[in-house]
Amino acid sequence: MAESIVDDNSTDLSNEKRTSKLAAISKFRELGLLAFIVILCIFVQTKNSSFMTLGNVSDMMTNTAILSILALGMMLVLITRGIDLSIGATLALSGMIVAQLVSTYSGLHPLLAILLGTGIGIICGVTVGFLVSKIGILPIIATLAMMNIFRGLTFTVSDGEWVSSYQMPAQFVSIATSKIIGINTLVFIAIVIYIVAYYFINHTRTGRQIYAVGSNPESAKVSGINQTKILLLVYSIMGGLAGLSGVLWVAKFASAQGDTASGYELTVIAACILGGVSIAGGSGKIPGVILGAVLLGILNNALPLMNVSPFWQSAIQGAIILFAVVVNALVKRGVDRNNLLKRRI
Repeated sequence: MAESIVDDNSTDLSNEKRTSKLAAISKFRELGLLAFIVILCIFVQTKNSSFMTLGNVSDMMTNTAILSILALGMMLVLITRGIDLSIGATLALSGMIVAQLVSTYSGLHPLLAILLGTGIGIICGVTVGFLVSKIGILPIIATLAMMNIFRGLTFTVSDGEWVSSYQMPAQFVSIATSKIIGINTLVFIAIVIYIVAYYFINHTRTGRQIYAVGSNPESAKVSGINQTKILLLVYSIMGGLAGLSGVLWVAKFASAQGDTASGYELTVIAACILGGVSIAGGSGKIPGVILGAVLLGILNNALPLMNVSPFWQSAIQGAIILFAVVVNALVKRGVDRNNLLKRRI
């Protein structure tokens, strides 16, 4: 009997140690992801010396800027236990409408084009948010339906035709190539959004309520948090960022098509998962999401430079995402157990 008690105690102690280690990992997850990115960069540089050149790094930064902007919005949606599969279609619709306007009215100021695209995205986001928060449709169903509607509207508005670079005024295309205080405009816009989002999430009551809704919806409801308002706000923000990204995307690639960013929502979700955002809701940090987007940007750039077959590129990215999901699941389990042990004590 005494031996079994000793064995049980030793098992409990080992479980507690394992749990505390996983809980500790959660506090330094972003540092671990940063270390992995640094090691990956060093490895790729040894394989191809052109990887760390100024031109290639600048190209990676501009490519990652749009992805990271969308990932910030998706993070808020995932925190509330939702998902938005319509952002690629929203991006395409916004980009197409703005591209047609600037091709018709060449004197349209780029800032006005950005505001218009963002407004179109907000309308799309409000529509999705209304279906989820007011009507009560599951996010995956509502956004899947709206994805097809927005994509259909894009083809309808464009009549199936493209808007090419020669149809766009130079001042509009320069959004992607110009600089503000020495920083590429796309990167500058992304940085401003990071700062605003960081303040909003960490220093406002609404930001804390978003986490509360995702962590425990029932408790949030009892405490008086208006979940309908929070969900409507979150999807509106996501839509606005998707609309903004549509304008930036069209300016960068100087082309607007009906199938623009088709499937891109999965890449955005992958960036969030790599950054430690839990699909179960309630957890996620901006630094992690940015690092997740950077990691995907590096992989998209590095794998072709290393002459990796296109057939293997998706498989490698998928394996890394799967690994991140497993780690997140183990860490979350450890954190939950650690919190449970603290309550018992």
